[in-house]
Amino acid sequence: MRQVTVLAFPRVQPLDVTGPVEVFSIASRLARQADQRYQIEVVAPTAGAVRTWSGLGLVVDRDLAHATRPVDTLVVAGGPGVHEAAQDRTVVGWIRRVARRARRVASVCTGAFLLAEAGLLDGRRATTHWSACDELARRYPRVRVEKDPIFVRDGAISTSAGVTAGIDLALDLVDEDLGRAIALEVARWLVLFLRRPGGQSQFSAQLGSQLAERDALRELQGFIADHPAENLSVPSLARRAGMSTRNFARAFRRDLSLTPAVYVERTRVEAARRQLESSSAGLAQIARDTGFGTIETMHRAFRRTLRVTPGHYRAHFRGAREA
Repeated sequence: MRQVTVLAFPRVQPLDVTGPVEVFSIASRLARQADQRYQIEVVAPTAGAVRTWSGLGLVVDRDLAHATRPVDTLVVAGGPGVHEAAQDRTVVGWIRRVARRARRVASVCTGAFLLAEAGLLDGRRATTHWSACDELARRYPRVRVEKDPIFVRDGAISTSAGVTAGIDLALDLVDEDLGRAIALEVARWLVLFLRRPGGQSQFSAQLGSQLAERDALRELQGFIADHPAENLSVPSLARRAGMSTRNFARAFRRDLSLTPAVYVERTRVEAARRQLESSSAGLAQIARDTGFGTIETMHRAFRRTLRVTPGHYRAHFRGAREA
């Protein structure tokens, strides 16, 4: 049985705690052998009710002094209360001691500040919520902060971006322990539409622009994401939306703050990134599958969007995974 301990504190973000807990809990129920299952415990500086950032009360059974040992996986949550927690020498010292004996340590969202305060991120790559990346880099200059990824795994230390990214990271840890089949089954139980890879940007076309106000354009966003290799020219998209070309282009830009061409290109880049991260397909095949047609077109789009070539992106992602 693997011991997963999640650290909470006053004004913690509740989903930073409950998201990973649900992932490990469901995975434990799906595990075929007893020694593959997880024993999950939430701890805090003091036992009892912990008031979260949203005002929701979280009941914690154990304080730090009485937490179960040894810990296999330590998960440190984030939230607005993280900076007060980082000033608590008892909390920081406890993280440092537990991390020395744990097989791996992870943070969710701004929980990275607690890992950094404990010195666990010195010289390592790390991420946090996009709004806190600059502050993390400023406060802890020895940390190599990466603003883009959903999560970063650097050896035995992992950090994730904002809130729901903790679920993505927990799924990746389950994948490591129990295999892809169980991790994907957990994702199905949680009704996750897409299990995002760690290399996917926090600033995807869908996240960056959010959903259009008009029903026809919202449906079109889903179609573009699911069918990047289709004809996604402005006239074709306008016909699918039941609008004139001129009205469609104007409405699309008004609702999404992007032209249709830019939105389609960014969506295709994301689709190509996923294939570069998760498959061994050649660049020519990926270019065809994601609607670019040719390697040269995909190359130009990557340079515009990510300032890196597809080949360099794949090499960087694989190097990060193997680090």
